Amino acid sequence: MRLTALCIADGRVPAGRADGSTGICKAPVGTTAILGPLGLEGDRIVNRRYHGGPDQAVYLECEDDIAWWQDELDLPLPAGAFGENLRISGIGNRDIAAGDRLVIGDVVLEATAPRIPCSTFAALMGDPTFVKHYTAAARPGVYFRVLQPGKLILESEVTYHPHQGERIAMPELMAVYLKRPDRERVGRYLAVPIAERLRAHLSRDN
Repeated sequence: MRLTALCIADGRVPAGRADGSTGICKAPVGTTAILGPLGLEGDRIVNRRYHGGPDQAVYLECEDDIAWWQDELDLPLPAGAFGENLRISGIGNRDIAAGDRLVIGDVVLEATAPRIPCSTFAALMGDPTFVKHYTAAARPGVYFRVLQPGKLILESEVTYHPHQGERIAMPELMAVYLKRPDRERVGRYLAVPIAERLRAHLSRDN
């Protein structure tokens, strides 16, 4: 497994978001980046109600899934095209479960939540139907908390440590936002180290 891209917001905005109220447009930052508890140095988080914070400090896409989307959309998807901070090779989005950890040099990341597509993502892709398309594909990118910050170096080896408790993969957690799970499944989800936003969503009326 390798770290194949490091990306931060580059100041662009997608069509229809001329007010600049998004940091979704990202581009490669170079061969090194400093990762702090709240994300990559120089990145831009705008809508903090839904994005950023210690439990969603880093957004990652896997190269296998980007390749799938390139075939699906018949479009090139260069680094940052989905608004991701990191890309890695050697694993797929659907293989990552809540609580899984990635070690990249001195950096330690823990998976906390799936990406939930929104209208801004659809605007980025230039397709008003893309929210449904991305959801139906069930290949969500993954948010991570930073357990240990440090320096990231492009092409570094990535070591994968599966969560030792119950494995709840990202597509299953993504489905939580489409259909409310029963109490038994809510209890399972709350028992793994998910993001606080997702925890709050699941805890409503329970």
